Amino acid sequence: MRKLYSALKIICLVALGITLICLVAVIAYVLIKGTGKLSFDLLFGDYKSSPSILPAFVGMLELVAIASLIAVPIGVASAIFLVEYTNNKGKLVRIIQVATETLAGIPSIVYGLFGYLIFVVAFGWGYSIIGGGITLAIMILPTIVRSTQESLLSVQGGLREGSYALGASKVRTIFKIVLPSASGGIVTAIILAIGRVVSESAVLILTIGMVVNKVPQNLLSPGTSLALDIYYFASNGYRDEAAATSVVLLVFVIFLNLLASGIGKLIKKSTGEEK
Repeated sequence: MRKLYSALKIICLVALGITLICLVAVIAYVLIKGTGKLSFDLLFGDYKSSPSILPAFVGMLELVAIASLIAVPIGVASAIFLVEYTNNKGKLVRIIQVATETLAGIPSIVYGLFGYLIFVVAFGWGYSIIGGGITLAIMILPTIVRSTQESLLSVQGGLREGSYALGASKVRTIFKIVLPSASGGIVTAIILAIGRVVSESAVLILTIGMVVNKVPQNLLSPGTSLALDIYYFASNGYRDEAAATSVVLLVFVIFLNLLASGIGKLIKKSTGEEK
């Protein structure tokens, strides 16, 4: 039995090593190929006459803001209702959970077709930032709901019982005890969701178009994103610009992760979980 455990430990260590090597290799390749290609013109230049990622960066921020403002409150509130008010029991809850898990596994192109048929065609918005943002919100909603559910379920039942014993209401217990205790998992769910928004391309091609030389004037304007710019540059012979844009996207994702991790630590520190 000990030999079996030792063999499993070795296999796990090897798998971890391979994962780290692959991760470091991808990051190193992107940085080596793209860092030297970064320039002021690419970042902030006249996007109407030369390749620039300024429109993509603006569009990406707008898409992240729209998707987060819609999906995060709805997803967290839905998870709270399922865990705290239904106790994850009942036929309706099981149907919702199956639907959530099914939607989380649907390819993004299906969401893109849905967004195209509803927001672009049926609503008559055309290619627009708001249509892409809402479609992305629908796409990441199942991930937020499921991850938040797991975080809430991980909170010890004794904390809830202690709060009720002291006379606190259910709502006060949820917002003062349960949510702060589950904040780390909820923040992680939001990180994963935002990361998927930032890296998405199939959905956006069908909902916001790929206008690389125009900053969106309003939410009904078409636009682009960093992921779409990489595809556009690589497809049209701008290999240096594609490599440099990959570096910007990588740095942006790392920044979002660090920011979210910092917020999560502040929340834990303010609730006394982390000394």
